[in-house]
Amino acid sequence: MTYIIQYAIAIFTFLFSTFSAWYEGSELRDVQWEWNHSAIFSKWLNGTVTAPSDISGLDHFIYAAKFKPVFPILMTVSGLYLIALTATWLLKNKRNKLFMFFSILGLLLMLASSLTYQSPTKGLELITLLFIVTGLMSIIASAVIKMKLPIKDNIY
Repeated sequence: MTYIIQYAIAIFTFLFSTFSAWYEGSELRDVQWEWNHSAIFSKWLNGTVTAPSDISGLDHFIYAAKFKPVFPILMTVSGLYLIALTATWLLKNKRNKLFMFFSILGLLLMLASSLTYQSPTKGLELITLLFIVTGLMSIIASAVIKMKLPIKDNIY
């Protein structure tokens, strides 16, 4: 029952923050000077961005993360919580796999923080800090899981 409540709250938070971040990021369509810096996915898909209709919906999230980071941060936290909750539920009796999962997640989050490191905007600086903190928390969680592993697993 507790998993259901946690999933419901996390999914609602994720969906609400995703929609809000996408909406706030749609301001990118009105800020033509920022197209060169924030319309990354549109450049990959279309080449040059010359009109607001060329901008991909994914670029809204980039713009929101750079300039209005509250909902992108909430979206990231709730998404990571959903991933961690699912992993602990699926791997609750497989501690070695759970250890590996949290170790890899921590390393991926640290790698993600290196991609946004030294950004000129405060929003991406906050996202970088979020990735570093959650990456360290994931690595610490994997260490705690590893320390609690029994020396010899009893198989019945």
